[in-house]
Amino acid sequence: MAEANSITEFGKVLIFLITGLLAVGFAFFVNKLIAPHKPNPEKNSSYECGEEPIGSSWIQFNSRFYVIALIFLLFDVEMVFVFPWATIFADKILIAQDARWGWLAFSEMMIFIGILLLGLVYVWRKKDLDWIKPSVFIPKTDSKIPLSAYQNINQEKYIPFKNKVAFADKSLKEETQTIAKPKFIPRFKK
Repeated sequence: MAEANSITEFGKVLIFLITGLLAVGFAFFVNKLIAPHKPNPEKNSSYECGEEPIGSSWIQFNSRFYVIALIFLLFDVEMVFVFPWATIFADKILIAQDARWGWLAFSEMMIFIGILLLGLVYVWRKKDLDWIKPSVFIPKTDSKIPLSAYQNINQEKYIPFKNKVAFADKSLKEETQTIAKPKFIPRFKK
């Protein structure tokens, strides 16, 4: 009698992974062969909702955008769970078989929504949903420097780099009257 060779479960998973990788690789290869490749400046420019891109794309975003996006995702994912629950909760045949199904589904959903509402209350109390923060927080320190000194520094006007150096001490002025220009001048594209 001939022996039957069997593949273990891990062997089946390995065959499945190899088949999937080959299928994806074949799709990329066919795409490379068939797709036209004609780049131009219009195609290579960044897309900004149909508007002409202005300035650099390397800008800083306010972190509140990310907080709002995360809160949106939280409540968007909640809807994924609420819609199937509503379908089961409204199924009269299932409820008619055993009345406990209705109360079980109702109590589970109330616990779920309650946890989400606690998260919303936490974010609301933390004032992460406020775009304009009404209260200005001035930190208090135990510094011996008066606050007016900081205010004077903040009100000073910036004087750009000059070749001449002004010294209060006249003896130093005669020795070092000029400073060499910087060797590197940065140029930024706009």
